[in-house]
Amino acid sequence: MAAILANHAIPGCEVTDRAGRSHTRLLATPGGPRRVTVTVRPDDVELIADTDDDVEFTHLVRTTRRWLDLDTDTDAVVRALGGDPLIGPLVRRRPGLRAVGYPEAFEAAVMTVLGQQVSVAAGATFGGRLAAAYGTASSTELTLFPSPEAIAAAPPEELRAAVGVTRTRAATVQNVARAVADGLSLDPDGDHAALRRDLLAIPGIGPWSADYLAVRVLRDPDAFTPGDLVARRAMGNPDIRDAGRRSEAWRPYRAYALFHLWTSATYGGD
Repeated sequence: MAAILANHAIPGCEVTDRAGRSHTRLLATPGGPRRVTVTVRPDDVELIADTDDDVEFTHLVRTTRRWLDLDTDTDAVVRALGGDPLIGPLVRRRPGLRAVGYPEAFEAAVMTVLGQQVSVAAGATFGGRLAAAYGTASSTELTLFPSPEAIAAAPPEELRAAVGVTRTRAATVQNVARAVADGLSLDPDGDHAALRRDLLAIPGIGPWSADYLAVRVLRDPDAFTPGDLVARRAMGNPDIRDAGRRSEAWRPYRAYALFHLWTSATYGGD
């Protein structure tokens, strides 16, 4: 959990202490953004927030629990997947692995676009440039990720140059921003099938992005990304159709199987 937070951190918006397994960023509350620090410990997660308001703190606790997938019964995941010839050994190695998501849905959608077909580090760099150009500075020295309206209103060539991506990638970022600004809601409690159709209707958004957002934003425990290159390599390099077919054995916890594949491929025996 600490590693995935650190590896995906957006420069300027998030600060991680790898040795201390802590992660600091701004999170939204009814009263405005507040700085929080989560520290991953062997048996729990500590949350410290810059607020004295009980309502705000309760909101931040709820956001953090969903973000870090703290309410999932991982024992049930182990029981469901432990006997699988591929996933079983991975589950037994890391029985408490959780499907870490994102705390802010729009941020997740933009970072998903910026992370297409590049390394995690490159995607984070692009996100940091976007935030530096269009985000909002705060008294905490952390930058608040740009709003949909700010990104949608940016001159296209200016945005492309600021982030350092192709015109096609920059256009997709702005297409997503306009869709959200116009009312598209990336709500985990909404109709996932309808939202997938809405996402795929956005120019530049393909199946991998829609699947990835289903896993990390919509919090669907049975979502899967058959087009994901890292996952497919960990599966032995099947094609997309065969990866999807093989994932059927991991229902209703395909998202957790995916996280085990990603973790095994990325962190090996760590």
